[in-house]
Amino acid sequence: MNVAPIRRARPAGDASPEAAVCLGVVMLCHENLALAARMARIWSNGGARVVIHVDAKAPASEMAGLRQALEGTGVLYAPRRSCTWGTFSLVAATQDAAAMLLDAHPEVSHVFLASGSCLPLRPVRELGRFLAAHPQADFIESVSVRDVGWTMGGLNEERFTLHFPFSFRRRRKLFDRYVRLQRRLGIARRLPDGIKPHVGSQWWCLTRQTLSAILNDPRRAEFDRYFRHVWIPDESYFQTLMRRHSVRIESRSLTLAKFDAQGKPYVFYDDHLALLATSHIFVARKIWPGAKALYDSFPRRTDPDSAEDEPDTERIEALLDRAAARRRLGRPGLYMQSRFPRKDAENGKTSQPYVVIYGAGDMFDGFADHAATATGRTVHGHVLARHTVEFAGDAPIGPGALPSHVGLRNLDPQGFLAALIRSSEDMPAFLYSPRDRQHLNWFMATDPNAQLLVVTGAWIVPLIHSDMPFDNVRHIAAKLQRAEVRFLDILDSVWVKARVRRWSLAEALGQPDELWSEICMALRPEGGADQSQAPPMRDMTGVMRLIRDLRNAGLRPRKMGDPRILRALTRQPSAVGEDAISPAESGPVRRAV
Repeated sequence: MNVAPIRRARPAGDASPEAAVCLGVVMLCHENLALAARMARIWSNGGARVVIHVDAKAPASEMAGLRQALEGTGVLYAPRRSCTWGTFSLVAATQDAAAMLLDAHPEVSHVFLASGSCLPLRPVRELGRFLAAHPQADFIESVSVRDVGWTMGGLNEERFTLHFPFSFRRRRKLFDRYVRLQRRLGIARRLPDGIKPHVGSQWWCLTRQTLSAILNDPRRAEFDRYFRHVWIPDESYFQTLMRRHSVRIESRSLTLAKFDAQGKPYVFYDDHLALLATSHIFVARKIWPGAKALYDSFPRRTDPDSAEDEPDTERIEALLDRAAARRRLGRPGLYMQSRFPRKDAENGKTSQPYVVIYGAGDMFDGFADHAATATGRTVHGHVLARHTVEFAGDAPIGPGALPSHVGLRNLDPQGFLAALIRSSEDMPAFLYSPRDRQHLNWFMATDPNAQLLVVTGAWIVPLIHSDMPFDNVRHIAAKLQRAEVRFLDILDSVWVKARVRRWSLAEALGQPDELWSEICMALRPEGGADQSQAPPMRDMTGVMRLIRDLRNAGLRPRKMGDPRILRALTRQPSAVGEDAISPAESGPVRRAV
């Protein structure tokens, strides 16, 4: 069918800019024809010429209801085809309806492609005024498939070079296997001469000249044969061929049709009313059939002061992208079902910074309470202890209603720690030592939110004055040292992302005020501890004696620091065969208080 590119002559004296534009609308309808009739009436009442294509699979009763609902509107009906997603049938239906529209209405200057679930948000008159301001522009998203990865999953360039004889939805396994077979055999279809594949949204608005040139192209039969075997050709047929004929391309769609990360279209509900009302977008797809508030509110006339505003599509798409990222990634430190089973799929291991104080709690009396008072932070005890959960103030219920029940914590230690940090109002801190459960060492070491303040060898302090037999002390010391060595090996890994500050026991005993100051600065980086004094240190008498006894019993305590300094600070004489050394000989050493 030859469709001549006819433009409507503007009547003399007609000052309205939209008078130079006569809009035609092609509607592709598949289901819910009662709603499609309502949308068609909006277009028709706004002055648009409408042609509807109804999927041949739609029930005859619904088709009769559509015709009855649109009786007297002048709406035309294109020959019906059975349409299947991802096939050329959608392109053929569009070609039939567009040819009928141009042939029946020579006055049409622009053709808008819509679906039965596309809701006009602004009056048709405003769309006409917008198109009159861009008289030769074709509004169609057209992106080079070679240069830009437009598709979300699936095939990109291969959709133009492979064969697709099997339905993607009905015979998915055969579809995937045949694609893999063609890749293995190196099969590739040859593109028609002069064709550079482009893809984009299937919803467009073309000028009469461009659409007529595509439909009347001398090589149309060749192009149709080629695109019949392209996957999802409705996203590439017009997007590619208009590059041969368009005078001016605006590579964007006037229809808001956003897809999520899985390639499924967003559905707008009544909750989106305020968002869509301020978007200045002309048409939105896809609207939930039950969104009564949206259908009752639109189309809505734009404020006169902003009637000429461009559609704010980019802002809306950015908001939808952020919402999709929140759904896909979740909030930091909050483990959701969609990503919980997969390692390293979390959006941040924890939700906020926290401090792990390793070893210092064994050196000072009442350390957690003293640190909390000095810094104003919540400092828990050993929340990962083997036989108890020590929340701040010995509370039976912790932040976020976390119970102090050890069994419940042990069911999911990682979830327990993440929930504790997320539920804390400010930056939390807790004590840690090799006596605690060590299941979260890698978790904390690879967490950028963690700050680890580590005093190595402090595990020996609680053993100094224990009343246990020495064999028991040696057995416990061996286990604690092995646990600490494994922990320190993790901290030496290249995968560590936590901030780590380390002291040996000798260094911590030599300068306890510096250790205390560093801890306070970590807990309250904005102001330290207001010059508060360090808490009283536990009695260190006997440290060197125990170290010597353990060494003589076959255990070699490690990471304690310089033994000369330890000996001087703990007032211990030299062992037999060792040279005695005084504090003056070992350098400027501060005594523990």
